[in-house]
Amino acid sequence: MSSPAIQWYPGHIAKAIGQLREELQRVDAVIEVLDARIPSASRHPELGRWLGEKPRLLALNRVDCIEARDLKAWQEYFLRQGIPVYPTNGRSGEGVNRLKQAVLHLGQSVNTRRQQRGMRPRAVRAVVVGFPNVGKSALLNRLLGRRAAESAARPGVTRQLRWVRLGGELDLLDSPGILPPSLPDQQAASLLAICDDIGEAAYDPERVAAYFLDHVLRVQPQARSLLQRRYGWPDPIPPGGAAVQELAERRYQGDPQRAARQVLNDYRKGLLGPLALELPPKA
Repeated sequence: MSSPAIQWYPGHIAKAIGQLREELQRVDAVIEVLDARIPSASRHPELGRWLGEKPRLLALNRVDCIEARDLKAWQEYFLRQGIPVYPTNGRSGEGVNRLKQAVLHLGQSVNTRRQQRGMRPRAVRAVVVGFPNVGKSALLNRLLGRRAAESAARPGVTRQLRWVRLGGELDLLDSPGILPPSLPDQQAASLLAICDDIGEAAYDPERVAAYFLDHVLRVQPQARSLLQRRYGWPDPIPPGGAAVQELAERRYQGDPQRAARQVLNDYRKGLLGPLALELPPKA
């Protein structure tokens, strides 16, 4: 099945990107938050160009949503590229302290240079960036040890840049989810929609759910038996669109939109088990 057409670019994001690019000049390090279910699709294509040589850490968030073997494969993939990656779970706090120590370590060089110039040390400045709803604000709250940023399981909650101070050692800049001006890679856009990392106004749930079923069975064929048990589909499971329609007829009075939303919500809530939708390229 071809990727559904996805297009969403709220005005507040365009404004925030301009502000973010200005603030990047003031930060010492960048924490790029990725969705562990779709690490490639949730990387902003322009961020590397904006950062130049500025140090960057990858926080692979929502690691509870994928199998340990898939997490290990992604860690090894990024390490081969020389990119430090830190598995985290913003909801439980798993991995957050290790990420915090890594950010502080990156900032030590800043204060070393300041002291060499006869200047007093200052707090390390780091910015937390990523696509909408990948868990940036929840992760920031965990780093701070308190609820300083509004967090919810939907995209678009954070709408402006905001500095938050952690004692005297770390200043964190929370930013809205950043999307590129267009989404030419429609497969990546579809994966973002499946994971609820793009607002629902951008896509048709029926087409996205159909794409999800076809895609997950290609990437994670072991999910077939779980899907059959949960939704009562035969073996082989019909193609995505037909499967959604069959489920609608059987459980939702013929309403494919309701059936589609049920499938997508089940995946997003983890009711289909830990399932990565992307695996790293083979070495």
